[in-house]
This record gives sequence, structure tokens and C-alpha cells, in this order.
Amino acid sequence: MLSKKKIICPENLLKIAKSKGIAKSAIVNAGTGVIMESAKQASDLNLIQPVFIGDKVLINKCANDLKWDISKYETIHESNENSTAPIAARLASEGKVKIIVKGHIHTDVLMKAVLKRDLNLIGKKRLSHIWHMTLDKKDKPFIITDGALNVLPKLETKMHILKNSVDFAKRIGIKRPKVSILSATEEVLESMPSSLEADQITKRAKSEGIDADVFGPLAFDNSVSEQAAKIKKIKNTVAGKTDILLVPNVETGNALVKMMIHFMGSCAAGVVVGGKVPVVITSRSDDPTARLASIAAAVVALD
Repeated sequence: MLSKKKIICPENLLKIAKSKGIAKSAIVNAGTGVIMESAKQASDLNLIQPVFIGDKVLINKCANDLKWDISKYETIHESNENSTAPIAARLASEGKVKIIVKGHIHTDVLMKAVLKRDLNLIGKKRLSHIWHMTLDKKDKPFIITDGALNVLPKLETKMHILKNSVDFAKRIGIKRPKVSILSATEEVLESMPSSLEADQITKRAKSEGIDADVFGPLAFDNSVSEQAAKIKKIKNTVAGKTDILLVPNVETGNALVKMMIHFMGSCAAGVVVGGKVPVVITSRSDDPTARLASIAAAVVALD
């Protein structure tokens, strides 16, 4: 059942990223092959100017293995993995880098450094994570949020997640995104809290004038399949045509994304938005193509 399909980076995401110009980017704990390979690909495509943070010996070894001359790029030596994240966060705080890219480091360690209040990397928005999912290079993107950062977000946080995802969707050319607020039903049921919250989000999106078609609750089949929605006689502008799937909790989003990666061969580009700098958050098991797509998504997210 596991897919053997080669993961392909989406053309449109790369095209938009290239139009934004080169972004100086901190590569956090950079001394492993797959991380350096994706950084090289992004550099070769003129997406980023990397600043390597980590063990200089390992970084240089990886670069040599890739036959990549990195002498023109800055390398900050730090052999302690957990100490690399504060360095990257400080560089971002001082305006010396525009993007933070997770290397071989745990997400919680990296985000703890980014979230330090004295660094002023968080504005009025709540940070949230976006997965930009595609199957081939010309595929229409499907956005899943939040499947990595906010574990069990409450209503106010979900409104921030919604606004962040709509903003990103517009950046990739979706003029009026269609957003499904996911539940296990299309009915508002007291026995299913996610359906109640989905209904509230739908009403608030309308009252707050969010420039998107937002509807929930919708089950997954009704969100993505026009046929399923037709059979169930669900008639609204979102059903079967979803661009953004706002999930009720991190487990749901994470499972959907991993299923699409491992069963379908999807390219998952992951980025944290809503702060003063985008933060590329990928799984340490992701291949270089998915990492490249994630870096491209971060460049697209730049103001």
C-alpha cells in the first residue's frame, strides 16, 4: 500500500518563490546530508542565501560530499544541537536572516527559541503551521492546517489559523479560497464539539468579513468530493471544492498529511506563518524535494 511514487516539487510554488528574490536564511543544525542537499537546491535556484549553523566540520564534510563550494556563505560553528536554535532566532530578531529553516533538530527545541518574547519574533497574530500538498508538478495545491504546531487549538486560535491560511492561499494565486472546517459530520451536533466549533468559525468568518468562502462543519468526503456532497444533498460554495482544510486538532492534520505522503507520494511543503519570519518545519525523515518545497513555501510567505 505504501507509495513508491517519486516526490515532485510543484512548479507554481517554485515560480512564485523565484519571483520574490533571494532570502537570507538560517539553516539550523545543518550538518546532515539531506539538509545540506535541500539547501543546495534552494541556493542553486536563487531562492535563498544560506547561513549555516552547526558543527562546522560536519557542515563542510556534507558540502564536500555534494561537491558544493560553500566558502562564500557564512557558517556559524556550534557543536551543541540545542544551542543552534537560539542563534538562528537571534539572527532573525536582529534582521540578519529572513527565514529560519529547521535542520536536524527537534521541532519543540527550535520553536521554544523562536517563541522567546524578548526576541520580538511574534506579532499580534498567533503562529500556525500550513501544509501545502501536491501530487505532481502541475497539481492544484491542497492546504491542510494546522497539522504540526497548535495541538488542540481553541476557537480564537482557530480564527488566527484560518486567517493565516487564507493569506497564504492568496499568495499562491487562489483569489478567494474555499475553506472547509473539518468535523466528522456535516450536521451541528451537541455530542460532537468539533461540529459546534466549526459552525461558530463559519459564522465569525462571515461577520468579520474574511475574504474567503468558509463553511463547516463538513466531513472529509464532503469537503473534497463533489459527488459525495451531491449524494448527501449538501449545497454550498465549499463542499467538494475545498482549497484549505482547517482540522480540529494536530493529530487529525498530521495523520492526513502523513497518509498523503506515504500512501499517495504527495509533496508536503510545511511552513510556520503568522510571525515576523517564516519558519520551515519539516519531518526529519522528509526527503530533499519536500524540504526544497518547504523552503519555497517560506519564501512565498515573506512580506
